[in-house]
Amino acid sequence: MTVTWEELGWERVAPGVGRVRLPGWDCTAGLVAGRDGALLIDAGSSLAEGARLRSEAERLTGRRVTHLALTHPHFDHVFGAAALAGAEVYAAVGTDAVLAAGAEELRADAVRNGLDEHTAEEAVTALVRPRHPVSGELTLDLGGDRQVLLANVGPGHTAHDLAVLVPGETEVVFCGDLVEESGEPQAGPDAVPSRWPAALDRLLAFGGDDALYVPGHGAVVDAAFVRAQRDALAARFGVSP
Repeated sequence: MTVTWEELGWERVAPGVGRVRLPGWDCTAGLVAGRDGALLIDAGSSLAEGARLRSEAERLTGRRVTHLALTHPHFDHVFGAAALAGAEVYAAVGTDAVLAAGAEELRADAVRNGLDEHTAEEAVTALVRPRHPVSGELTLDLGGDRQVLLANVGPGHTAHDLAVLVPGETEVVFCGDLVEESGEPQAGPDAVPSRWPAALDRLLAFGGDDALYVPGHGAVVDAAFVRAQRDALAARFGVSP
């Protein structure tokens, strides 16, 4: 039975491209459909959330999720990855090492932020490490003239920030937490504030003035919003233009 994006609580951003805002931390997950498979962007904050995303993605596209792109190594974006068994997992180079060495800190951070201890432990035990590191730009072919470009545009929000560009009549850029709309961008201990504005400059060059930008948290924005957030971050962290 065919379902619409809206029936499952997803927002259709462009043909074959959508996103959903997940409960709890208002974290965004994205979806891109191709002829031969589908790309999920970020996996949610638990194995149950990852399983939900996979199920809904497959219902919406009629295809299995063949690829998973992780925008950065924070629990609310990576803890559901193990529910995407069989998907090829991509992330900015260095993410693999962070997840390997920092699993306990990820668990502790999740619990500090309100995730149930058992849920956090379950996710950390099953934590998936990406097999495909992206150091520059990488093109994924999903079939049927659907190609998606992954770009390592960080550091900024973390030392390992990945953006996803979906070309089309309207280009769509999934920004991860380099951009946030529903609150002030969060700079934790793993942020690189001195380089965050430059990361947003790269993000804007990547998408251009006419693209739609999907933040890691909040509503879809335009280039003017990203540029204003770039200037605000530069002022906040004392970075010269």
